[in-house]
Amino acid sequence: MNKNKDIDYSKKIITIPNILSLFRLMLIPLIAWLYIKKKDYYMTVIVLGLSGLTDVIDGIIARKFNMISDFGKAFDPIADKLTQIIVLFCLVSRFEFMIIPLIILIIKELLAGIIGLLTIKKTHRVHGAVWHGKTTTVLLYIMMTIHIIWYNIPIHISNILILICTAMMLLSAVLYGIKNIGLIKEATQKNA
Repeated sequence: MNKNKDIDYSKKIITIPNILSLFRLMLIPLIAWLYIKKKDYYMTVIVLGLSGLTDVIDGIIARKFNMISDFGKAFDPIADKLTQIIVLFCLVSRFEFMIIPLIILIIKELLAGIIGLLTIKKTHRVHGAVWHGKTTTVLLYIMMTIHIIWYNIPIHISNILILICTAMMLLSAVLYGIKNIGLIKEATQKNA
């Protein structure tokens, strides 16, 4: 029998998944240093891969051992988005059109953060990621990795990858917005 099933982790901050998210945050300066200063693109990809692996592992641990916490639901995406923003920022130095997904990601996350906080305030629940957010993350990591290791990527291939990723980011932003606005309306009607 799993003893962790009897423990309520929802209000805990120090959990194994949250420690892994903190570790991902600590990898961000290393990723930037490897890419910008050392120009060691393969090591950059290895550290970025380690970051992605810890993201997958923390999700598995959280679900398998019932260590899902409200703090983790908010903290995990922050670690992911900051990693993505820094990597995109690094890539702008070599690929000028990378500024488009970078700006969209920043705006999307600011708006999602504001709407998410309103949703939490109205529903008194922290809502986790859904399929389109996870798909966007996977596409973003694939696109970033290809651009890091394929130094002389043809511009048309680069632009197609950026366009696909940007389109998915916009779709995800719209779907999250619709979902959260619906949750806010529903909670407002219940409280009316």
